[in-house]
Amino acid sequence: MVYGHSDMGRSHVVDPITLKILVAGGFGAGKTTLVGAVSEIKPLRTEELLSEAGRPVDDIAGVEAKTTTTVAMDFGRITLREDLVLYLFGTPGQDRFWFLWDELATGALGAVVLADTRRLEDCFAAVDYFERRGIAFTVAVNCFQGANRYPEDAVRDALDLDPGTPVILCDARERESVKSVLISVVEHAMMASAARR
Repeated sequence: MVYGHSDMGRSHVVDPITLKILVAGGFGAGKTTLVGAVSEIKPLRTEELLSEAGRPVDDIAGVEAKTTTTVAMDFGRITLREDLVLYLFGTPGQDRFWFLWDELATGALGAVVLADTRRLEDCFAAVDYFERRGIAFTVAVNCFQGANRYPEDAVRDALDLDPGTPVILCDARERESVKSVLISVVEHAMMASAARR
């Protein structure tokens, strides 16, 4: 609940409208970093150390410095105004945690598919998931240092995206960059919703 003041000076409770956005993508694409960069609260993280037992299933090629992985979800919040709150839910990136995605996707306005050009194929499953469920999404290419940079159209073609799906370049560590990504998701979701009416 958010508390505000009426014109008469008495406090009243304002029930905010809450919007839910998922942050998905491959293992090591920067989902936890993105949620943390923009959340106004200390984000909830369910990170665990990579273990020897996970070595056969956790492919760290291209992200060798990664030492932890999300095992449930990341959660962050942004208050846009007194009556509008945005909740961010970061999904785990490995196949073995996908059973959580359906729960997390329930009631979502839209999604961010975070892509890493060093391992672009890792985001195919997330793109497919949102397309099949009719959830509007934006592909955000996380521009890692040392990774090849490609034009948005090249990424669109490589992912075989519908023409209306936004593709933008971002830095998941930078608050302003992440805000631009979230604005893109909300605008795209609103346009998709209006088109369905």
